Amino acid sequence: MEKKKKNTKLLVVTAMVAAVYMVLTLMVAPLSFGLVQVRFSEMLMLLAYIDKKYAPGLILGCFLANCFSPFGIMDIVFGTACTAAAMFCVTRFAKSLVSASLWIVFCNAFIGIELYLFGSPLWLSMGMVALGEFLSVTCCGVALFRVLERNRVLMAKLKIR
Repeated sequence: MEKKKKNTKLLVVTAMVAAVYMVLTLMVAPLSFGLVQVRFSEMLMLLAYIDKKYAPGLILGCFLANCFSPFGIMDIVFGTACTAAAMFCVTRFAKSLVSASLWIVFCNAFIGIELYLFGSPLWLSMGMVALGEFLSVTCCGVALFRVLERNRVLMAKLKIR
């Protein structure tokens, strides 16, 4: 019975994280898609550094948000793949909150390839996406999570058991 409770809790957390990511992305939709994109929802990606069990919800949230992208199936495939790669790297290789944020920036820069296919210069596309990720995840996200890290009770609750 205990395993069933854990599975249910994990399913609920995954759905909630996916929903919050999608809503945050769509709330500022003009900023979330295109050459210059700053997704404030990307700050949530740092949750996977706290507990890798957040990764599926973040990937699902990205997938759902990209279903509303003006780039259609290309963004659904490329964007979700870049998020999945970022989650893989964060959960396997990140040694600190900052390194986790930089893995996210690096992996998502490859969304520039998608924008290149729509006519933007490759290095400009990759650089602009990386810049947007750096602003939202490394600058804003790391600052937010540093504040959250000071609250031991909250951090304990963020660990999925």
